[in-house]
Amino acid sequence: MNRNDLGQINRASGAAAGFVIATFIFVALIVIVKCSVAVPAIDADRDAAIAQSLMEIRSNEVVCLDNPGWIDRQRGIVRLPLDTALQIAAREWQNPAQARADLLAREEKATAPLPKQPAQPNPFE
Repeated sequence: MNRNDLGQINRASGAAAGFVIATFIFVALIVIVKCSVAVPAIDADRDAAIAQSLMEIRSNEVVCLDNPGWIDRQRGIVRLPLDTALQIAAREWQNPAQARADLLAREEKATAPLPKQPAQPNPFE
């Protein structure tokens, strides 16, 4: 072997050793960063928002089920608590023929088209 061949071998082994050292340092940095940084879950804030929305929906359901209120004032449709609605139904259905006639009349009134609102004059005319 001549001197030129030995120089190339030393350069190749030096490059290989440098590559191994650089790779080791890179892997060590990745492990350090991975262990030291706590990454929050991707959906952590979304879970909190969903839980808040669900709590609001359930509280609104309780209010709607336990308190009377208007559904459509123009048509006379109201929301009643379940106990009250059952008592009224039991009282009215003691006479089934009259209760059926009343039910059909209420259904017709509830589904009838609303009267047209008078046209608002255009403020630019």
